[in-house]
Amino acid sequence: MAKFELKFFDFESEHAHIKVCKNNVNLIDCISISGENDGDCFLINIDKSTAIKFAKTIRTEINKIKEVSNV
Repeated sequence: MAKFELKFFDFESEHAHIKVCKNNVNLIDCISISGENDGDCFLINIDKSTAIKFAKTIRTEINKIKEVSNV
């Protein structure tokens, strides 16, 4: 199983970020999204189907931004 980690930095704060890791927790593949902002940490674990829906939603929102900027 491949292990990977992606880190996305907030464009407004150098200390805020979201980290995405592929994990195998209790033999269930999931994507863990963890982040920190102003010292507060959070963790979200999502399964494959939720990750796919999330990715589709992100693409939809990106397309909305593109449509507004083309007006």
